Amino acid sequence: MGIKSFQGSRKNQQIENDVPLKVSDYMSTKLITFRPDQSMEEVVDSLINNKISGGPVVNDKNELIGIISEGDCIKHISDSRYYNMPMKNNLIENCMVKNVETIDGDMNIFDAANKFLNEKRRRFPIVKEGKLVGQISQKDILKATIKMKSQNWKR
Repeated sequence: MGIKSFQGSRKNQQIENDVPLKVSDYMSTKLITFRPDQSMEEVVDSLINNKISGGPVVNDKNELIGIISEGDCIKHISDSRYYNMPMKNNLIENCMVKNVETIDGDMNIFDAANKFLNEKRRRFPIVKEGKLVGQISQKDILKATIKMKSQNWKR
């Protein structure tokens, strides 16, 4: 004799298809950006005052030309103190990372999560037709997973 369930038959679970899975659905679009002609002192002040760890560097056409981070600033401060050079005279363009890896806004959020793991980065800019349109961070990925927690992870 088999075990009988007194709960009745299970209702078929419907997977909601309205939960977005693209990076562009979770990226930040209101970004604090920097210009290459700004001083490192301005960058440090902005990072501290805005409680951010870095940001994209764009030209007058809003084209991504680099990225600056806390680590870049710390390296610059350390070097300037060692060589006894004032920080005000140095510009972002001399300290930023110029070869910036980006993510496609149409990329699946899970592929983006893997890219974060493999590349060991905190953020990736998103560029469309040469212009900066947003940025995705590790925190944005975590927010996306919270929104999808009741979904089927096998997509």
